[in-house]
Amino acid sequence: MAQDQVLSTPEERAQKRAKELTDLLWHAGSFLIINVFLWALDIIGGDGVNWAYWVTIGWGVGLAFHALNYFIDVRRWTDKKAEQFLEEERRREAERG
Repeated sequence: MAQDQVLSTPEERAQKRAKELTDLLWHAGSFLIINVFLWALDIIGGDGVNWAYWVTIGWGVGLAFHALNYFIDVRRWTDKKAEQFLEEERRREAERG
């Protein structure tokens, strides 16, 4: 098990997960509001869309990684895989005698 899971209570882990979700939602909200503003500025600026898409693409990649980190939860996945591999090793040891 991961170090933070051994030392923390279920309540602390739930609180941490809730904060991670809140952070993701704030990130998504600020992405939306600021990008709408930037696109409006770019369009109103005269020549149509010239630069706003670069900000949206770059920030969108960062937001996508933030969302993946939240939804995949690499720590939990790593713990599950480690437990699976440990079971396999124990099974092999038992078969060897």
